[in-house]
Amino acid sequence: MAYHSGYGAHGSKHRARAAPDPPPLFDDTSGGYSSQPGGYPAPGADVAFSVNHLLGDPMANVAMAYGSSIASHGKDMVHKELHRFVSVNKLKYFFAVDTAYVAKKLGLLVFPYTHQCHCQNWEVQYSRDVPLPPRQDLNAPDLYIPTMAFITYVLLAGMALGIQKRFSPEVLGLCASTALVWVVMEVLALLLGLYLATVRSDLSTFHLLAYSGYKYVGMILSVLTGLLFGSDGYYVALAWTSSALMYFIVRSFRTAALGPDSMGGPVPRQRLQLYLTLGAAAFQPLIIYWLTFHLVR
Repeated sequence: MAYHSGYGAHGSKHRARAAPDPPPLFDDTSGGYSSQPGGYPAPGADVAFSVNHLLGDPMANVAMAYGSSIASHGKDMVHKELHRFVSVNKLKYFFAVDTAYVAKKLGLLVFPYTHQCHCQNWEVQYSRDVPLPPRQDLNAPDLYIPTMAFITYVLLAGMALGIQKRFSPEVLGLCASTALVWVVMEVLALLLGLYLATVRSDLSTFHLLAYSGYKYVGMILSVLTGLLFGSDGYYVALAWTSSALMYFIVRSFRTAALGPDSMGGPVPRQRLQLYLTLGAAAFQPLIIYWLTFHLVR
C-alpha cells in the first residue's frame, strides 16, 4: 500500500507540471489587422485596375509569350521568302534607320501637324538622282517601324486577350494573320489604283507596304490606351491616331510617294489621282477600328 501511495504522489507531481499556462492578458496583434478575420484591410488593398495588374496576370504573361513565339516565327518565314524573291540590297534601303530617325518618325506619325506645310518639306530628298536613306531623310519611308510595330501589336493583342480570359493560340494566330492579310490587300488595291490612274512615279511595292504598315503604330496606341483607360480612352486615341495617319498619308502620297509632277495632266487623270489619295487615307481609320475594337472591353 505504501508503494501504491508513493506512486500516486509521484503521478500527482507530473500532473502539476503538465498543467496548461494561464491565458495571456492581451491578444497578439503583431500579425497586423489583415491576418484577423473581420479586421480592416491593409491600405491600398482596393486599388483600381493598374499596369501592375496587367503585367502580373499569369494568363496575360502566357499570352504574351505565345504571341512572341508567333511573331518570331512569322518574321523568320518572311525573311526566308524575301531572300528567295527580293534583292537584299534593295531591301536594305528600307531598313537603313537609326535611333534618331525612329524617334522623329514616330513623333511625325502621331503629330504630323507640326511638320512644315510646304510641299518641299514632305518630299523625299535625292542625292545624285538616288534617294537618301531613311536615317538621312525623315520623309523617306521605311520598313523597320512597320515590322516592329506589327510584332508589338501581336504581343499586345495576346496580352489583351489573356487579361480578358479569352486567349487561345487559335484566336491569337487569327488576329495576327488577319492584320497581315489586310495590309497585303491594301497594297494590292493601291497597286491596281496606280495602274488605273496611270501614275508615273518611282513608287514601288515596298513604298506602299511601308506606308500601309504605319497604321500599326496607331493600332498599338489605341489598344494600349483602351487597356489603361477603358473604352472612352480607346475611342479618343482611335480618333486622334486615325486623323493623324490620314493627314500623313495625304501629304506623303501627294509629294513623297506620287510626286508633285504626277498631279498634272488631264483633268480625269487628276481626279483619279485625287480619289486614290483620299481613298487610301479614308481606309486607315476603318481598318484600325476593325483590327482593334475586339481587344478592348
